[in-house]
Amino acid sequence: MNGLQEQLERRRVDGLLRSRRVIDGAQGPELTVDGRRMLAFCSNDYLGLAADPRLAEAVQRGVGRYGVGAGAAHLVSGHSRAHHALEEELAEFTGRSRALLFSTGYMANLGVTGALLGRRDSVIEDRLNHASLIDGGLLSRAAFRRYRHADAAALGEQLDGAPGRRLVVTDGVFSMDGDVAPVTALAEVCAGHGAWLMVDDAHGIGVLGPQGRGSVAAAGLGQDQVPILMGTLGKALGTAGAFVAGPEELIESLIQFARPYIYTTAMPPAIAEATRVALRIAAEEEWRRERLQGLVQRLRHGVQRLGLHLMDSPTPIQPILLGSSEQANRWNAALQREGILVGAIRPPTVPEGTARLRITLSAAHTVAHVETLLAVLAEVAAEQSA
Repeated sequence: MNGLQEQLERRRVDGLLRSRRVIDGAQGPELTVDGRRMLAFCSNDYLGLAADPRLAEAVQRGVGRYGVGAGAAHLVSGHSRAHHALEEELAEFTGRSRALLFSTGYMANLGVTGALLGRRDSVIEDRLNHASLIDGGLLSRAAFRRYRHADAAALGEQLDGAPGRRLVVTDGVFSMDGDVAPVTALAEVCAGHGAWLMVDDAHGIGVLGPQGRGSVAAAGLGQDQVPILMGTLGKALGTAGAFVAGPEELIESLIQFARPYIYTTAMPPAIAEATRVALRIAAEEEWRRERLQGLVQRLRHGVQRLGLHLMDSPTPIQPILLGSSEQANRWNAALQREGILVGAIRPPTVPEGTARLRITLSAAHTVAHVETLLAVLAEVAAEQSA
């Protein structure tokens, strides 16, 4: 196909070509990757629930009752009792009036902006928001603006004079940096400008706040301050899909106008059943968050002792800033040779000059796993500086 091979070759030469790995077996800290056993620090399975036998049993029960597929969109004949129960439990978990399931987080973010905004409206987003939020803002056809990362004052400047309905959108936990949005300050600015605030808490739900209720709950904010809350089910909760939670009128509007909701087959009901179990586990088993935070602190202390540039993050996302894509690829390859799998994050996912190793931790990791990682990092650091 004309021009595609040249485009791919440019990406390869620039060190930006992506490739897939084949994983054999269940998710966990130790994976079989392309036939080789490796210690993995690149999953979003923060609470270690993806392979929990209680979730597997719930899926099996769900398949026995509902079959494998939902068969249709929610508004046709695909909305099962399992889906409905999960939505009610998500609303209670997040302290909101209602919740609505989406098949993916990407679709949820596209659905919200597309349903709520039009050409005469405004969407203002954090400069480091996830790609799905950026795409949702652009596709909404509203006036699209971006404010300096985590800067509430800059947001206020962008809101001044913004036309129509004004929607402010931020990640709760930023997926590439691991830092937490200043949601309290953002909510105050939004209140002062009559704007809606939406928080994508994909990486906060299950991890932060009381009972893992997320970054918004950790800040002590509720539905009045943050009327639109999005969360994913495939990270800390270990299953698949996403939800949006908020006031009655928000959820009814999404049901009527969110095209990714209306025109997509519902998630399998058995996955909804497993997520109901995961939600209870996440709320009840506080030891998972305690272990996770202990591992985060152990890793941070160890990496800082090595003199590496560890970015400021209190979450399981721990990026080591290296700078160029070439350096990130070189370090990543060296780690892989020693049996360690991490994410090498390069442009365009992150800005030029900020390529990094993105280390993510799980409650399924052990202290021994982290110590092994630190030992290998020390070896690679010495090798790369030689």
